[in-house]
Amino acid sequence: MGSIGHAKATAGIAFFATALGTCGIAWSDAAITGVQLPERTASGTCTRLRRRFPDARELEPPPHARAAIGDIVALLGGERRDLGGIALDMDGVPPFNRRVYEAARSIAPGDTVTYGELAARLGDPAAARDVGQALGANPFPVIVPCHRVLAAGGRTGGFSGGAGVETKLRMLAIERSPGPLFDRTGP
Repeated sequence: MGSIGHAKATAGIAFFATALGTCGIAWSDAAITGVQLPERTASGTCTRLRRRFPDARELEPPPHARAAIGDIVALLGGERRDLGGIALDMDGVPPFNRRVYEAARSIAPGDTVTYGELAARLGDPAAARDVGQALGANPFPVIVPCHRVLAAGGRTGGFSGGAGVETKLRMLAIERSPGPLFDRTGP
């Protein structure tokens, strides 16, 4: 599981192309402060990330942000990547949400759990709705894989990232598709 940073402010933002469209990322000196999934247009992605981080400037990403971008691009392109080592700055994130995000980061690519199952993992099976609200506020989609959490009965549930449920289903399809992500031969 990745470490949690404690930087004071977002230092910069950047935008990058993925198999799903233009994504955005924000970072502090020590960790990632936010990720923006593609909106319907690249300009929509830019607008949304800039609204979330109004004081951040568009800069060349430092090594830790470049590494996170590379891993996100590879994962969304169908390659096997573990994003659990990416440090996240959770300053200002409520304690319950932190617990939900850490639990969600333990779900393997291509696997899914329900909101209720994730609540049970946290020791409170009755907190499924609270888990859903925490995931709806996830500032780190993809790194905190909220797309791997479904509603009861395997229904897709909501998804606040990118183009909504369509993005959630595309991300799951990428993770479940044959190819490099699931090629178990080799080292």
